[in-house]
Amino acid sequence: MPDDRLPNSRGNRVCNPNNHHSTDASSTRGDTITTAHDGSVPTSSLAPAIAARLRKNDAGLVPAIAQEASTGDVLMLAWMDEEALARTLRTRRATYWSRSRQEYWVKGETSGHTQHVREVRLDCDADAILLIVDQTGPACHTGTH
Repeated sequence: MPDDRLPNSRGNRVCNPNNHHSTDASSTRGDTITTAHDGSVPTSSLAPAIAARLRKNDAGLVPAIAQEASTGDVLMLAWMDEEALARTLRTRRATYWSRSRQEYWVKGETSGHTQHVREVRLDCDADAILLIVDQTGPACHTGTH
């Protein structure tokens, strides 16, 4: 099976929607959610092996960093819970938890500045999520990319 992680990656790969191969959650290459041949995640809930590894804060959230796939630029920090991560993996659209509005938000749903998720990774101790995305328009609320 080819290694489809980006160069110099140290994080554990959770899911690459463009890769239709899957590995067991105990694989040394990191956790991968089993996907259908079209790359979709078959259920709306997060795979138990992934959920068990996530180290959430007291509010049940994990920081999520969005990184531009083509340049490696860090775009933004937001927050995810298990459901936001499951929705992101299922739809390939970055979905976050808004701490101020206390609701889920899909990046670009109102602005059109979308994030198409290519890959999701966990850091070494699973207390941070990295989203590798194709960003359309500015990522930041200040209007910068």
